[in-house]
Amino acid sequence: METLQKIALVFTIIGAVNWGLIGILDFDLVATLFGNMSLISRIIYTIVGICGLINIGIFFNHFEHDRH
Repeated sequence: METLQKIALVFTIIGAVNWGLIGILDFDLVATLFGNMSLISRIIYTIVGICGLINIGIFFNHFEHDRH
């Protein structure tokens, strides 16, 4: 599971950078590279969202380790 969480974390960071670009520069890198809401863009957005949910486990694992 640790490998899956590391992969998910990389995708989450990529998503965070994209959102930062949107917020600061009004520039959507994913849409620029793959087309605005094209199938590939939608797949990438979906993967980033799922990875964000997977990373919730890291948050709760941190609390679990602090108790021991």
